[in-house]
Amino acid sequence: MEMKKILSLFILLILTFTTAAVAEKVNIEKQLIGIVGAVSGKVNTQSRELKTGDKIYLNETIFADKDSGTQILLLDQSTFTIGSESEVVMDTFIYDPDTNNGKIVASVKQGSLKVISGLISKKNPDSLTVKVPEGTLGSRGTEFQTMVSKKQTSTLLIGPGKNNTLGLRPGAVLVGNKLGSTLLNNPYSITTMQKGKAPDQAKKITKGQLKKFNKKMKALKVAKLEGVSKEEKKQIKKEIKKELKAAGLEKEEIKALIKDNIQKDKQTKIKKEIEREEKKNKKDNKATKENKKNKKATKENKKAEKGKNKKEVKDVVRRQTIKKKDGTVIQQVTVINPKTKKFRRLQKITDKDGKVSYKESKGKVKKVKPKKVAKKKKTPKKKKAEAKKKTKGNKKKAAAKKKKDNKKKATSKKNNSKKKATNKKTNNKKKATNKKKNNKKKSAAKKKPPPKKKKVVKKPPPKKKKKVVKKPKPKKKIQKRIVKKNKNKAKKNRKKKK
Repeated sequence: MEMKKILSLFILLILTFTTAAVAEKVNIEKQLIGIVGAVSGKVNTQSRELKTGDKIYLNETIFADKDSGTQILLLDQSTFTIGSESEVVMDTFIYDPDTNNGKIVASVKQGSLKVISGLISKKNPDSLTVKVPEGTLGSRGTEFQTMVSKKQTSTLLIGPGKNNTLGLRPGAVLVGNKLGSTLLNNPYSITTMQKGKAPDQAKKITKGQLKKFNKKMKALKVAKLEGVSKEEKKQIKKEIKKELKAAGLEKEEIKALIKDNIQKDKQTKIKKEIEREEKKNKKDNKATKENKKNKKATKENKKAEKGKNKKEVKDVVRRQTIKKKDGTVIQQVTVINPKTKKFRRLQKITDKDGKVSYKESKGKVKKVKPKKVAKKKKTPKKKKAEAKKKTKGNKKKAAAKKKKDNKKKATSKKNNSKKKATNKKTNNKKKATNKKKNNKKKSAAKKKPPPKKKKVVKKPPPKKKKKVVKKPKPKKKIQKRIVKKNKNKAKKNRKKKK
């Protein structure tokens, strides 16, 4: 509780600093933009070491060492969480508290930065941009984290959550450069961007990638002021009071503001509890519908459920909506513990104008003893009269039943007779049609002449082929050839001898 009070005081301080910033005419170099909410390890600027409660000015570069980090709360209620081994610069910060108009530009040279958008983004979602070496990140009212390394820049869309000032409003981050752009609009979607290349398409983050992102912010568990001692908390409170006094506020005003802030925290708690109860109710309704559909439940399961119900005693939850004549509507949730017989009542009250407020009340359930009512003894005359009435009523019921039964029997007989008549008609029609068809077939068969017999023509026998006898070659031609060969050989021999 103390931790949350301190955080609420920080936010209150931020709101009051806006008035001081407007009143004081300071240089751009010393323009106040926020306050350090928490520090883990060593975090420095060009000239000083940062601690919780220190002021942050425009154009200051914030250096976070290894296993170190810081959380900065800006004047428009935006939060910048700087991870380990990081270098971040706030380039521009313009904010008008009356209209919530403005512009925020920050540049990340190395390391990691987590951004939760505030009032400026709520008014104009495109007014928050983060510069990285490969391009720009345009926030559209959401929560995101970027991680800059030597090779590339990875950007993760966390989406609207508990710490987001925009509530359940959907957000997005436009990652781009001169070569192209990609829009992250689904929670826990990631994209990477390298120099000289357009950003990659949006993908769902893996477990390994998510570990790397969380590792950069591991040192900032202290950012929630869990490890701060009581003495340090007192000092922080004193410093905050001094700053508020410097802004021109009196003690009573400061106390009133702190009380209002604490009440707001309580109301937010009650709101969250009511929302949880509503979610539980929806889940229970779904479960009942599924059980109705699944009618084939076994006896063993039923017995097991009975045994559990006997052992475990669950809290009784009662939900109620009360509408008053004034126009106010009260949504009430009461949780009763049957063992202790204590109750907690949470109320969501909406006025005519639509203003919402929350209330919480606790107490014990009062025992109400039932009043004993003396039973009047019935006289014998009354008993006889009641018996007569019962007999008369039974007779009337019996007569009405007989009438109904007779009507049903008569209607059933009529319907059966009608069905029989219709069936007879259909059967007769079918028989008549079949007879006609058969008669037509018979008449057609009589009229047709007998088929003519085809003449069989005898084919002549095939002609016999004549045998071809080869004539022998004459012997004279062979002798002539032999003589020529011999002559040629003789000529050759003569030539050789010469």
